[in-house]
Amino acid sequence: MALASWRCCSWLILLCAYTWGHPKPVDLKTEDVRNCSTSPQYLPMTAVNTTAQLTALREQMSTKNLSAYIIPDTDAHMNEYIGEHDKRRAWITGFTGSAGTAVVTMGKAGLWTDSRYWTQAEREMDCNWELHKEVGTVPIVKWLLTNISPGGRIGFDPSLFSIGSTWQEKVSSIRSQMQKHHKAPTAVLLSALDETAWLFNLRSSDIPYNPFFYSYTLLTDSSIRLFVNKSRFNSETLQYLNSNCTGSMCVQLEDYSQVHDSVQTYATGAVRIWIGTSYTMYGLYKVIPKEKLVADTYSPVMVTKAVKNSKEQALLRASHVRDAVPMIRYLVWLEKNVPKGTVDEFSGAELLDKFRGEEKFSSGPSFQTISASGLNAALAHYSPTKENHRKLSSDEMYLVDSGGQYWDGTTDITRTVHWGTPSAFQKEAYTRVLIGNIDLSRLVFPAATSGLAMEAFARRALWDVGLNYGHGTGHGIGNFLSVHEWPVGFQSSSITMGKGMFTSIEPGYYRDKEFGIRLEDVAVVVEAKTKYPGTYLTFDVVSLVPYDRNLIDVSLLSPKQLQYLNHYYQTIREKVGPELQQRQLLEEFQWLQQQTEPLSSRAPCTTSLASVLAVSTLAILNWNV
Repeated sequence: MALASWRCCSWLILLCAYTWGHPKPVDLKTEDVRNCSTSPQYLPMTAVNTTAQLTALREQMSTKNLSAYIIPDTDAHMNEYIGEHDKRRAWITGFTGSAGTAVVTMGKAGLWTDSRYWTQAEREMDCNWELHKEVGTVPIVKWLLTNISPGGRIGFDPSLFSIGSTWQEKVSSIRSQMQKHHKAPTAVLLSALDETAWLFNLRSSDIPYNPFFYSYTLLTDSSIRLFVNKSRFNSETLQYLNSNCTGSMCVQLEDYSQVHDSVQTYATGAVRIWIGTSYTMYGLYKVIPKEKLVADTYSPVMVTKAVKNSKEQALLRASHVRDAVPMIRYLVWLEKNVPKGTVDEFSGAELLDKFRGEEKFSSGPSFQTISASGLNAALAHYSPTKENHRKLSSDEMYLVDSGGQYWDGTTDITRTVHWGTPSAFQKEAYTRVLIGNIDLSRLVFPAATSGLAMEAFARRALWDVGLNYGHGTGHGIGNFLSVHEWPVGFQSSSITMGKGMFTSIEPGYYRDKEFGIRLEDVAVVVEAKTKYPGTYLTFDVVSLVPYDRNLIDVSLLSPKQLQYLNHYYQTIREKVGPELQQRQLLEEFQWLQQQTEPLSSRAPCTTSLASVLAVSTLAILNWNV
């Protein structure tokens, strides 16, 4: 199976950076603007007929088998002010404002710009164009996901996009780190599969649940050697890797089985080889003379990969918005069907995987779904089989830990629910786990703090009453890579936390032979706003599925914890609500509205599907996007 090079696909497109100018706002009156809702449509004299331009572009798109084409507002030098011959976006749209991005599919055309230019766009564009009053990568991502089919090809002019993550740029970055290292290594040896996949922006399917291919890489200061099964690379991938040349930016393909001999031969020269000891097997380690070895716990690729740039962050955020939809569909379906006694752990897991598989850019689950009812949930990593599973019951707690692989990100989320009447101890344990999740998620900490130093905040509420859990508190997560992406996390071996890192936060509690609780979210490390100047960080949770109100004892929450929870629920409404509406998932939307109602220290937390169905459809009509 050929490896995907991603040269002309949504991954690269959605990583594009946009340059916004800052001209003086145009003083335009609002009464003479287009009206595309009337028959016939009204266009002011200032509107430009773009039918011929769009027809010509779509003809070219058809010959290139493209589903969409992106036109930014810049030139090949990322200038703020551009020459007349570079005004591609103005030519295709008719809109002459200096800030905006156009996207054309075979059936639609859209322009994204900020509020300074909305009136100007309505005066200058004809009705071939949709005006989107948003800016940034995420709105364009969502629109593309809705308007092109899975596997669709997206085109762009590579001279107009500052992607910042081509494999050539990554190679240059690692070589720069080699030059700055005090031991002056001449090569880096990569053994972990996700290191090579990340370095070359390549994915495949050799490993279950992981988009990797068997490989090693020896990156030297003057050459690049990729050890793989060469027969699997098609001509497009070979061209993408510049494999037909021998320069410092040409990837030389060697057989996977030759890595031992090749490294041993290279080590005979005047060289020093940099390795990450955590992922280098002894078989390779032993062929490198000790005096030629530069050994760190993690390779420079592993450490660099841990910090996502702004484009990668936007992609991961977008994948989590979409991933919330199958989770909510599943929880709504369970609430209706578990009382009927027709659902078991295995069939439930299969249905959730099916829901995820229906999402745009899905590439399957990111690990085997943990679907555990009652006493099975006390086993932290239990997974049912077709032969061995339990029925789900309204009288027991149910834990589901699952995730998806998408072309733009990897997800991992755990929720625990109870459809009946939980015991007082179950509610207390659940709420204390939730408090641990909240306290760590809202923690403000100095930059370069280790995860181990802060993970006690996730346990404190449990420790207060003599409870605990026996697993780690979180792990890193990749961009269509590993669901467990080290070295980020809260373990002793994890690197210190830095801006742009993604980690799970997943405290739990397990009562042997009775039940288990885990609440897991993925969060990104961001700058914190503090009263006094300083370099402080905090977490921003990107998982967007509400917790079970039936299990929350609000009396245990402090005012700040309650405020955080309600703010999180408002965020879920704002980001996931429109997604459900757009897909006409009205029952799921009503459920979400009910589950994210603000919690009060005086109000009960219980709810049911019956109460959800009683929500007026007026709420949908009045939803503010």
